[in-house]
Amino acid sequence: MPLVRHSRFTAIDFESAGASRGKTDSPVQVGLASWSAETGHSDAFVSYLFTDQPIQWAARKVHGIGPEDLADAPSLLLLWPEFKRRLAGAVVVAHGKGTEKRFLRAFPGHGFGPWIDTLLLARAAWPELPDHSLGALCETHGLTETILALVPAKSWHDALFDSVASLVLLAHLVETHALADHPVAALSQPDTSAWHKTRRV
Repeated sequence: MPLVRHSRFTAIDFESAGASRGKTDSPVQVGLASWSAETGHSDAFVSYLFTDQPIQWAARKVHGIGPEDLADAPSLLLLWPEFKRRLAGAVVVAHGKGTEKRFLRAFPGHGFGPWIDTLLLARAAWPELPDHSLGALCETHGLTETILALVPAKSWHDALFDSVASLVLLAHLVETHALADHPVAALSQPDTSAWHKTRRV
């Protein structure tokens, strides 16, 4: 597996409609962006996504997306060419990758990966922190202004803002822990045992 400094990392984030009783959740926005140690941040993309599921009140309270935003939005499947171009050959990044991996099952056998979960990386790197949510981590490490400069006029729980934030956090982690010359595999399975120990205590 290549070294971190020679790899292209592409982050993905979905915002969702929220699951109603008896139905599965559905994405309503996707954001993707790329970063590499050699070329920096690039290739940002964001789109609302059509869904026939109602947007739940609790979900809208978080991300502010309503049915009026989705009126002319493409379906997830129509964006397959964008996903393939941006994710094929990249190391895929997400903060808490479960939701992103689940929604990408719409493309069976897509083969995207390997995956890096910045939530697990942060727990391994800073097990003593009380909050490993993306926003809290970026505030703690003074990264929010960098994100705002890259994604102006956006904020937390916008899919592009959050995907860029996960890359800014990843870049900070790589720099502060001198990981650029480590293989990507070193990031894919971080040791979170110290974090689990603090949780038990």
